[in-house]
Amino acid sequence: MGRLSYSLRNIFLIVLLVGLVTGCGSNTNSNGNTGANEESKYPEKPVTFVAPSGAGGAFDTALRSFTKVLADTKIVEQQMTVELKPGGGGSVFLAEYATQDVDNDYKLFLTSPTMLINNIKKDGNSPYGYRDTTPIATLFQDYGVIAVSADSQFNDLKSLFDYMKENPADLSIAGGSAPGAVDHLSFLIPATDYGLDGTQLKYVPYDGKAESMTALLGGNADVLTSVASSVSEFLEAGKIKVLAVDAPERLPGVFSDVPTMKELGINSDFAIWRGIFGPKNMTEEAKAYWEEKIAELAKKDEWMEELKAKGWEYFYNDSEAFMEILEKQEASIKLVLEKLGIAK
Repeated sequence: MGRLSYSLRNIFLIVLLVGLVTGCGSNTNSNGNTGANEESKYPEKPVTFVAPSGAGGAFDTALRSFTKVLADTKIVEQQMTVELKPGGGGSVFLAEYATQDVDNDYKLFLTSPTMLINNIKKDGNSPYGYRDTTPIATLFQDYGVIAVSADSQFNDLKSLFDYMKENPADLSIAGGSAPGAVDHLSFLIPATDYGLDGTQLKYVPYDGKAESMTALLGGNADVLTSVASSVSEFLEAGKIKVLAVDAPERLPGVFSDVPTMKELGINSDFAIWRGIFGPKNMTEEAKAYWEEKIAELAKKDEWMEELKAKGWEYFYNDSEAFMEILEKQEASIKLVLEKLGIAK
């Protein structure tokens, strides 16, 4: 009987010890959840947002507005920095990002349809595209504009296009992206619809919107193709004339007197979204974090005010809807580039 009691006592002690060890290893938190279910601590260090363009460009401007409102409203309390990576209309950065930062949850970037174009066009095309990233959300849309300096002989788009029909190589067109990229297409699509031969036009690419504007104001270019947000302050200051905007209807404020392409009888529809992307192997925790924060941002009055001040149109879409937009626009851009003979 004593021997049996000893055995039972040993079994009891073993069970008790196992229970204690298991209890310690479960790492139960104050909410009764185990460590495996603990809330993610991401982000635990500063997050870098890359603008694949030069200083003062459209991407740089967009990211600084984006991170500023996130910080000012305390939606994101972790430090956020903006880093510039110009070169090749974003293709240089994307090649590095898609190969070296594939698992880096702490480096995200902003871009536009430029990424699609670089992946489709024939000359200088990029082997990398949105499928080599994780699309997170769209933020807003911008609209293409065609402008000239304040002292230009041209006061309307039709007179400019008529002159270029007769003298296609006389005028230089400055843009802040590579040939076949967003700025170039923003000019080529309406010009082609008007009857100009895009292959004969003299397009001069600059590394960013700021540099292309400098070329126009400095007399090194005759025409500028850009976006509304990048030219508004120069239009307001009377330094340039915007001949047309590629928007479905007239833009408010300083652009209220600028006609749309549609008003001029020109068929052009090329919306320029801005969106946030992460690395291809982005963790679910990081993706969910930014989806939630950007969705919260999209509802803030401060963000709406920023959009209005910059001349941007509200255009929020979550990751699923963003993916659908990318797939559809990829197909439409490919058709346009094929028509122009510059698709790969």
